[in-house]
Amino acid sequence: MKAVILAAGVGSRLGRPFPKSLSILPTGETILGRQIRLFREAGVREIIVVVGFKKTLIMEQHPNVYYRYNPVFYITNTSKSLLCGLEDLDDDVLWVNGDVVFDPGVVQGVMATTHNVVAVDRKKCGEEEVKYRTDEDGRITAISKTIENGEGEAVGMNKVLASHVPALARALARCEDQDYFERGLEYMIRDKVPFKPLDISEHRCIEVDFPEDWHAAQQMFAG
Repeated sequence: MKAVILAAGVGSRLGRPFPKSLSILPTGETILGRQIRLFREAGVREIIVVVGFKKTLIMEQHPNVYYRYNPVFYITNTSKSLLCGLEDLDDDVLWVNGDVVFDPGVVQGVMATTHNVVAVDRKKCGEEEVKYRTDEDGRITAISKTIENGEGEAVGMNKVLASHVPALARALARCEDQDYFERGLEYMIRDKVPFKPLDISEHRCIEVDFPEDWHAAQQMFAG
């Protein structure tokens, strides 16, 4: 199992002069530092962080992981950053957006699955969130921000089996520069590559996009 953390973006909606993955939680850890720690505690030994915006700040604070650089981070989105992170990987891959704060149980649950998985929160389904729908067999049939009557929110952590990593890379290569990686998952689903949701609603998990998200994260992870 390898983990890829997507931390290349500018994070303009949060309005910080530094990468938002370096935002410090009440516990004293950065968001990224907490992610790295929890991955290692769960048994992930190879962690790849995809960087772009002010990459040196991230690399200096967290020197003990591997790095991939997205040189066009300023005109691309997470689909292309994930494509950078997947290069030459031949193992099961767990990946997460670099602004997601989560409990240990989230990563443990995702790692324990034996299939391609999208971690979801069935309790949340706002306009801004990435939403999903499933069929009668519990497989995901659609995943995007524009879905109406979604079954819940895709929280930004996912896993693909080693056998499907090449298909994921091909799907991401098809994406437009500004597409989120979920667009690549849609291409895979259309090509009959199965993904199932994993309900992590019982755990704390939040993606920090806006100042109100950061305020909520500080309260949620106060200790």
